[in-house]
Amino acid sequence: MSQSRHRAAAPPLEREDSGTFSLGKMITAKPGKTPIQVLHEYGMKTKNIPVYECERSDVQIHVPTFTFRVTVGDITCTGEGTSKKLAKHRAAEAAINILKANASICFAVPDPLMPDPSKQPKNQLNPIGSLQELAIHHGWRLPEYTLSQEGGPAHKREYTTICRLESFMETGKGASKKQAKRNAAEKFLAKFSNISPENHISLTNVVGHSLGCTWHSLRNSPGEKINLLKRSLLSIPNTDYIQLLSDIAKEQGFNITYLDIEELSANGQYQCLAELSTSPITVCHGSGISCGNAQSDAAHNALQYLKIIAERK
Repeated sequence: MSQSRHRAAAPPLEREDSGTFSLGKMITAKPGKTPIQVLHEYGMKTKNIPVYECERSDVQIHVPTFTFRVTVGDITCTGEGTSKKLAKHRAAEAAINILKANASICFAVPDPLMPDPSKQPKNQLNPIGSLQELAIHHGWRLPEYTLSQEGGPAHKREYTTICRLESFMETGKGASKKQAKRNAAEKFLAKFSNISPENHISLTNVVGHSLGCTWHSLRNSPGEKINLLKRSLLSIPNTDYIQLLSDIAKEQGFNITYLDIEELSANGQYQCLAELSTSPITVCHGSGISCGNAQSDAAHNALQYLKIIAERK
């Protein structure tokens, strides 16, 4: 929503060598300009630089609302949006629309001024921002990103990032931390592709079921693996703790991520973190004479922790 107030006639336009100044020609020569950019260039040409002021900022709700006022010469307009940038764009667009309506100005401004996201190449979209906007629109908690693993040689690093939204999780991998975050966000967006923007729905109805497990569900689970853990001493030689933890994770519906720490411990041993996507998140440390031993130790410590939690009443 945008409002405008035309307090006086627009200032006369400067002459250029080629004739009367035409904002339409300027836009046509450089397509893809945003309303803010267009209005700024117009202000530079006419020596009336646009001035933006925030009139209202309401962020204490699920969908924040901002109102900005722009003044350029004798024209004052306002615009609203769910972000400061969007509100400023709408205010600038309202000002340009007034200038378009002034018969003394030659305009050929394409509508709409804002680029159509559906017509942009996919690699120009921002899945991280899109997922956040979707969460705000539906009243969900904002997504959280955690770097869970990084590895590979120096010239070919690979990063793994976990994206959590409410009690759900997706992972993304990439050659950079940013790309890993983008890939994780894209996986969520792919699941939400059939959601109508007008509908406010529960996240559970979209994804189907939670990927994590709570301490309450763990204590009351009838699962064979978790009940076997309750009776286990976790001290039998040659036990495959990594496999045992994997079996329990599969039964209880949570994921495990191992993060190998590059730095050795104070006593020269390899180190590893085991992260479980339970609710709340569980992270356990392990160390050993090799990376494999460190992972096994981390899995062993995670099993001990789950055993304690599962046995509590």
